[in-house]
Amino acid sequence: MYREVREIPLAAERLLTHGGPNIRQAAEAMRARAPQFMVSVARGSSDHVATYLKYASELLLGTPIASIGPSIASIYERQLNLRGSVCLSVSQSGKSPDIVEMARMAREGGALSIAMTNHPDSPLAEVSNHTLDLHAGPEISVAATKTFVNSAIAGIWLLAEYAEDQPLLAAIAELPTRLEQAVKTDWPNVRAALEGRNSIYCLGRGPASAISDETALKFKETCQIHAESYSSAEVLHGPVSIVDRGFPVICLAANDMAETALANVADEIASKGATVFATSDSVTKADRLSVTRTSHPLTDPITLIASVYAMVEQVATSRGINPDAPRHLRKVTETV
Repeated sequence: MYREVREIPLAAERLLTHGGPNIRQAAEAMRARAPQFMVSVARGSSDHVATYLKYASELLLGTPIASIGPSIASIYERQLNLRGSVCLSVSQSGKSPDIVEMARMAREGGALSIAMTNHPDSPLAEVSNHTLDLHAGPEISVAATKTFVNSAIAGIWLLAEYAEDQPLLAAIAELPTRLEQAVKTDWPNVRAALEGRNSIYCLGRGPASAISDETALKFKETCQIHAESYSSAEVLHGPVSIVDRGFPVICLAANDMAETALANVADEIASKGATVFATSDSVTKADRLSVTRTSHPLTDPITLIASVYAMVEQVATSRGINPDAPRHLRKVTETV
């Protein structure tokens, strides 16, 4: 995991060098389709990528993306009417039977099916109209890191090409350089706050809520820490009740219109005695975390998660846990 986190900038550069033709071809097919809505199909870390793309599509294009449970096709064997839509399937391996079956059903139901996978010869690619090769290279660690980042880049690049948004395309082109900085970020104060603690809240808002989800998953699978992810708009509606003095909270903000609202919640929770960290200069009571910004708010979450991965790997090793071999887990989970 340590090595693969530090390979993230090179993996991003490889995608930007080789992935353009397929992404632009898929974007052209999307323009021809002009979908009124899109759907996503994914699980685990890949589903967090889909959440990020949902917010990005709705903010950038005004086109909603709905997540569909793969069991609709694989277990319940139902056919959905998806005429005129686009289906985005995200799977590092492209092998999970339920993801493959859902992508197949979406295509048969009238959707333009676009797969994002690190294995362009996979079963998922075979049932899709277009395949976006992630070009992440082999990922050995069970915890997905560079495949998550390249999935997010491929997805936002697809949306940017579809929208023909030049500022966003320019920000995407700069990502390898920004990621080089992001993977070197060190948050020792977060590691210190977790000593003797087995629970943490992860908060986000907007596109950064996907990064909060992914952060919580990584704490669980690599550090054996019970981590829960909430929107900063939801955490005060009940979950804050279990916060006691010193309870660790990490608030993950992009430089967008949601940052102030998230910072306000971070400060409110800090005032209750929690140990709160935020990737924002807008907080006054929470501790500020250094962060690598990009030139566009929709690409900020990508550098943010790279810094999170570097931190989580350090937390795992400091607790005597091998992050490359989480207990009860394996690299490819094939659910039906």
